[in-house]
Amino acid sequence: MSFRPRIQARGVQLLLGRMMSRVHKDLRFTDIPKRTESIRVETGAGLVTCTVYRPSAVAAPAPVYVNFHGGGFVVARPQQDDHICRYIAATADCVVINVDYAVAPQRPYPVPVTQAYDVTAWVAESGTANNWDGSRLAVGGHSAGANLTAAVCRTARDRGTFTPRLQIIDSAPLDQLADPATKQSPIVKPLLTPQLMRVFTAAYVSDPADLAHPLVSPGLADDLAGLPPALVITAENDRLREEGDAYAKALEAAGVPVTHRCFEGVDHYFTHTGPVPAGKEAIDLMATTLRTALTA
Repeated sequence: MSFRPRIQARGVQLLLGRMMSRVHKDLRFTDIPKRTESIRVETGAGLVTCTVYRPSAVAAPAPVYVNFHGGGFVVARPQQDDHICRYIAATADCVVINVDYAVAPQRPYPVPVTQAYDVTAWVAESGTANNWDGSRLAVGGHSAGANLTAAVCRTARDRGTFTPRLQIIDSAPLDQLADPATKQSPIVKPLLTPQLMRVFTAAYVSDPADLAHPLVSPGLADDLAGLPPALVITAENDRLREEGDAYAKALEAAGVPVTHRCFEGVDHYFTHTGPVPAGKEAIDLMATTLRTALTA
């Protein structure tokens, strides 16, 4: 990666990171108690800190959901998903593992993918010692975290290691080869600008030859059969909507059970920034779909 994209990405981290990870005050679910602990997981790309959220009233080992936050692969703020993790733990009666994976430009691809997969594999294998049921596992994420979710599910399928009962793909960048200027929105000033998207991609993917790799651009893959059932959430005004819609259709065509919901009149990351009614509805859809998948 050249010097300039690295400097731009560091600027995003320092100047925009806190703003990008701010959650609307009416989406914080402050009425839900927070029961958390911190763990560190060894991966093939270093130690990864995770926050474990536990449901309040589940006696037996509960099922488990692994969450990957967003931030364009450059913002390391897993606490931006605190509201989602607390709501899911309480509503789906599952343990939630919120993963603080490494980010670019300091740790570009494939480091985040390696960490995301290795943490999830560890969660699947380590339930007995940690009082969760690793055989009833789901994985999901938001924006960049949804891209990592797709990569984790693909790697697990290819290695034959574990099989998530559900993958949640929320507002994902799934085609990082296409010029961001070609990704349109029906509104004049959507949250994601082509320039910001270029900064994210240039920081995350050091070698342009990797842009079409299925672990970088899952939407370009043509071998989707055998992937876990999916909940795909897209937003009408998001520049990433079309690739999310296309991925849902491609999964379905490959025989993967898919629930796809495009929320009208909202933009990228509305589950964090609002509007509040749509954000709450989407988060509840995640939680109730997870509950059904993990208790079946």
